[in-house]
Amino acid sequence: MKRILSVLMLCGALYSCAPTDPNVALTEQAKSEYLTPVHPGGEARPFWNGFAKKFIYAPAFDFSSVEGAAEYLYTATTENGQSWSFTSDTPQSALSPIWNSIPEGTNVALKVEALNSSGEVIGVAGERNFFRDYGFNPPYTGAVRSYREAAILGLLYVHKMPQVQNFATSVEPDMSYPHFTYPCKIIGAVVKSEVLLASLLPHYRDNALAIARGAAQFLIDHSRKADEPLAYFPPTYYKNLIHSKESWNQGKTMALEAASAAEAFLDLYNATGEEKYLNHALGIADTYLRLQCEDGSWHIKYDFTTGEPVNDSKAMLHPLLRYFLRLETEYGQTKYTEARLKGEKWMAEHILNRFDMTGQFEDVTVVGLQPYENLTNCTAAPYATYLLSREASEADINTAYELVRFSEDQFVYWDMPLGKDGHKRDATPCVFEQYKYAMPVDNSSCNVANAMLSLYEKTGDELMKAKAKALIDNITVTQCVNTGKILTTWRIRHNYKPSFWINCSYSSACTLLRMENLE
Repeated sequence: MKRILSVLMLCGALYSCAPTDPNVALTEQAKSEYLTPVHPGGEARPFWNGFAKKFIYAPAFDFSSVEGAAEYLYTATTENGQSWSFTSDTPQSALSPIWNSIPEGTNVALKVEALNSSGEVIGVAGERNFFRDYGFNPPYTGAVRSYREAAILGLLYVHKMPQVQNFATSVEPDMSYPHFTYPCKIIGAVVKSEVLLASLLPHYRDNALAIARGAAQFLIDHSRKADEPLAYFPPTYYKNLIHSKESWNQGKTMALEAASAAEAFLDLYNATGEEKYLNHALGIADTYLRLQCEDGSWHIKYDFTTGEPVNDSKAMLHPLLRYFLRLETEYGQTKYTEARLKGEKWMAEHILNRFDMTGQFEDVTVVGLQPYENLTNCTAAPYATYLLSREASEADINTAYELVRFSEDQFVYWDMPLGKDGHKRDATPCVFEQYKYAMPVDNSSCNVANAMLSLYEKTGDELMKAKAKALIDNITVTQCVNTGKILTTWRIRHNYKPSFWINCSYSSACTLLRMENLE
């Protein structure tokens, strides 16, 4: 008997000394953090979530006070009739007291009632329906191949596309790949992709750089002349395909698309040492200096010929500020520093303060949109990464956390309920692009993962790294086994044909390589 007890005591001692499952610890940390609302409104700060349909972090809503109310009764009821309640002295409290009690993956009806001093209902402060989304709960499917291998396979798929190979002998795009209708974004991405491939696989260098030169020459040939208002800017739109044919895009250009092309010119200059690419990139930067408004902003869209703003909408500045910072740090070009700092100040005062992280895509018009109607991770997460890419203050880090948590809250799907066919609709974990295009996109996973990795590198936050890894690992899972093609959209319902954008594939390759270096 003593021998049995000794064995049991030894087993208990060994169990008590066993290391805690890191996944359990990460899940508990995430659940704790989900109790804090993301950039809640109130007082002088507006509420950003009027159009939001789902939440991972406990939300607070812009409900109105009721005259004579002593307190407010919050009642959240799920679709199966379960309910949870708490009271507060304000109608704008976060749902933190009951948030972790509400089952994940359920539709919720929230009602906030005003109570008098006797506890009687005297009015309704507000009602809201939303989806209580799944939180981070590892483990997830790990990478099915090395990050480097996945990145190279993705780059090789682009390299071998006949429409891409065409640039090795031609400076005109093969429009059988219709996304070339967006030259700055897509043809610029061809340049970047081929330069990156040339650096990774020397055997492909000559062919890859020939393609990059041909694609870059197209952009140069179709850029505005040096004496024109938009000097050196390549076109945002070309031909009359997809959304280039829309009347609001004809003869127009998205202001910050030229910064993407300029980054491609810098990459090609680094690979070849040919000055014309650097000069064109600097010409683009100088035009941006002339276009900057007194308040530090830039307009979102210009007439491509006259250089006049198309409307009063202002651009989200992360691509341009990132480009200016690269010119400073990599090439010693300090003439753009003042403009960059003015741009940062404008972003802080006019965008971050209101938290209106509105989408600005070449195929979605911003005209007629209400504030907060089309929010996106593509504005929020990259700006967090930008803030952390230079010397970051404690305030910058706190802002980056808010932008990352907003991106997770609104656009990350760690899991999904099964559909009527017994399958999930999308390949989770994934990240939706925007409200207006509610679709899982690989580039959006990269946006959020990169911002999370930047936070990890600045703060050592292991939860940020774990979340980023889960998103990046799924790039390898969704990658086509036979071709290496990195799918752009991750919808997996029956008969859905995934789209493929070269710029998104390039972003995935870069993110995979970053994870490879970090690991």
